[in-house]
Amino acid sequence: MAEQYKTLHSAKYYRDYLKNDIRPDCRQLSAFRPVIINVDSIKTADGSAIVKIGRTTVVCGIKAEICRPKPETPRQGFLVPNVDLPPLCSSKFKSGPPSDQAQVLTQIIADILENSRCINLEQLCIFPDKIAWCLYADIICLDYDGSLIDACALALISCLKVVTLPEVEYDPGLDKQQVNLEKRSPLNISCTFVATTFAIFDDKLILSDPSSEEENLSAGTLTVVTSDEELCYMHKPGGSPLNEEQITKFISICFFKLSVILRNIATY
Repeated sequence: MAEQYKTLHSAKYYRDYLKNDIRPDCRQLSAFRPVIINVDSIKTADGSAIVKIGRTTVVCGIKAEICRPKPETPRQGFLVPNVDLPPLCSSKFKSGPPSDQAQVLTQIIADILENSRCINLEQLCIFPDKIAWCLYADIICLDYDGSLIDACALALISCLKVVTLPEVEYDPGLDKQQVNLEKRSPLNISCTFVATTFAIFDDKLILSDPSSEEENLSAGTLTVVTSDEELCYMHKPGGSPLNEEQITKFISICFFKLSVILRNIATY
């Protein structure tokens, strides 16, 4: 009977819970779902991480290839993220070319990387104007249940922290390189960024770390990305407007979540 009521009257079903400051999954309005991080589980990649936020599951693998730097940035390599949302993660995604949501999410992740300045691309240069590393970061959603930006961002930064690159010797006279796969070095990651998504319900109630169902019923969402002691990115795709007091509260919650995540990943 409860499931039928939930299916027929989803919004009222949630309101009945939320008026008592609790959600159907028994979380408080500001509570987060459990976060699980597993790194280096894909041995064919130069770095990998799997992140679970509740049921939302994302895997990130980074593969390094040697390329030529751009003429305008001869001392920099490349870090190219790509988000894939296959049909297996949710019935809302279809097979074929990348969906609009996947393309938007890829751009959001690229913007987070640029704004956080977590990695100096000059460390990816092997020889100026000749060869550099290009890191392809493939982020694949295996199970979609809300807060997807949070999971993708956390999977990427966790993956970057365990990436190792082989030593390369380059002879500019012969224009040849020799790769030593046995001798590898980690990347220098200057900061850790964490994304936190909120859902706005009935224009007044704020839910932290919303599930997919909560996102669908909400009047809008807001994602805030914090990096150590800085606010580095915000994303609000329309919906209900927010005042300055609400946004300040969100940011304080984000810094608290960041401190928890930092303790979680401090061991690797």
